[in-house]
Amino acid sequence: MDDGQLLRGALGLYAGTAAGLRWPRLAGATLTAAVALHTAALAGRWQAHGHGPFTTMHEILSSNLWSLALVFAVAWWTVRELRPALVNALPVWAVLGAWLLMANPAPGHFPPTYATPLLYLHTLVGKLFLGLLLVAVALGGVPLLRRSGRGTGVFAAAPDDRRLDELAHRFSAFAFVAQTLMLIVGAVWAQDAWGRYWAWDPLESWAFVTWLALAATLHGRVTLRPSPALHGAWLAGVFVLAFLTFFGVPFVSTAPHKGAV
Repeated sequence: MDDGQLLRGALGLYAGTAAGLRWPRLAGATLTAAVALHTAALAGRWQAHGHGPFTTMHEILSSNLWSLALVFAVAWWTVRELRPALVNALPVWAVLGAWLLMANPAPGHFPPTYATPLLYLHTLVGKLFLGLLLVAVALGGVPLLRRSGRGTGVFAAAPDDRRLDELAHRFSAFAFVAQTLMLIVGAVWAQDAWGRYWAWDPLESWAFVTWLALAATLHGRVTLRPSPALHGAWLAGVFVLAFLTFFGVPFVSTAPHKGAV
């Protein structure tokens, strides 16, 4: 099968993880299979075009869906408390998957400024940041959704709110470390590529705002001690901001960060 067929198969398996509403272990196995098939699709495209999935909206959506699912799958198998919260990640995967199906799969141009190990490190920690933050949001979303009648039934088998809140805080702290590294490596790369460390272009500015928002959430959780539901809402807000920064700003601004330059 070519990479396009492998990708469509992976998207079908991602959709199958909705079985987690009734059969968590089946959902975990389906998610693992989806990540494996998606890995093969990305590897096939990389080999065919001679560069990683960094240059077009199709490639960026595909690689980020893969990394979000990979981080979540690893956490799912190692943190038992996360398993009932799998359903909270499904809307994010659904948005990326639907968007990916509409994106043009044609190959893009690989700019000279991308031919550096800094690209791979910057991309790695950036994807790790977003993946860890999604895990934190999925955990923190359970206490929030339990306030609704339907959420009480769906998460009846989930751990208590305080335990989920503590885990969400830990994963958001790990995400903060990854995001900090992303900004540092990005600044070094910018100096090498454009002769400056920081220029307050739209993507840099919104990435910094996202960093501040996550820092404020971590600080507020320790000092203000919000309820688990309120903390979950804060984390969801930070994730929305990060999502828009990753998938909105680079493709609507005219700054150097706009897509492939």
